[in-house]
Amino acid sequence: MVALAFTVQTAAGVQPPAFRSETRLVVVHATVRNARGELVTTLGRGAFTVYEDGRRQPITLFRNDDIPVSLGLLIDNSGSMRSLRAQVEAAALAFARASNPRDEMFVLNFADRSHLDVPFTSDVHVLEAGIARVDSIGGTAMWDAVEAAEAYVEGGSHDRKVLVVITDGGDNASLSTADRVRRLAERGNVVIDAIGLFSNTAAAKGARHDLDQLTERTGGIAHYPTDIDQIDRAALDLAEQIRRQYTIGYAPTNQALDGTYRAIKVTVAANERMVVRTRPGYRASPP
Repeated sequence: MVALAFTVQTAAGVQPPAFRSETRLVVVHATVRNARGELVTTLGRGAFTVYEDGRRQPITLFRNDDIPVSLGLLIDNSGSMRSLRAQVEAAALAFARASNPRDEMFVLNFADRSHLDVPFTSDVHVLEAGIARVDSIGGTAMWDAVEAAEAYVEGGSHDRKVLVVITDGGDNASLSTADRVRRLAERGNVVIDAIGLFSNTAAAKGARHDLDQLTERTGGIAHYPTDIDQIDRAALDLAEQIRRQYTIGYAPTNQALDGTYRAIKVTVAANERMVVRTRPGYRASPP
């Protein structure tokens, strides 16, 4: 939020207290791909149009450079991950090495409970030591982990906040719920991406639905490798996507903080069909 201050000079030369008017700024991060699925990173500000609740909004902030992020790696450490853990760790390290060197990352492993194994750091060697775990055991409290990570990442030093969840199953141990986590996501500005290592079962379809709902609600994306050997590619794709997003800010014409949900739509004018992914909206709640 940007605060604007004004001082009025009276006829007698006495200056009354400054009048302060606060203007909210809504910031969204957009990923643009062409019809072939390739990232498009060379568009200018004029190519974008932003709508809130169907009304066009004035763009006041635009960046398309590699902005560092505060990022959390949330890695499922439940018993079912034991046979996958080595490749998951390798993919997580590949992701960290492919990210912006100025990023700050933390590692949160979760099973029945969450554990912050690495606080914020930009040292890949420290991340490597925290990612390596051999004690995969217990259930999957993913919603608790996401809620804890959302609270922690808000304390990061960068404006952009991202969480990446790697899991192989649905939640079966959380005190929190999917609805609660989604409501918290509506009020924040944290993008959540995911890699789901799911089998083709009814339970896995439900878990996939939950991940899709969570990532789409925040403007993120979920990858579902059909084979564990494809997890490296999925992790590297996420790293590249995070580094090559557009940052767009606008001062909404409706400045009221009335708790209502505001739908956001971002479109691109280009010579070919483009697909824009960003958060679909936010809840205009007071801080």
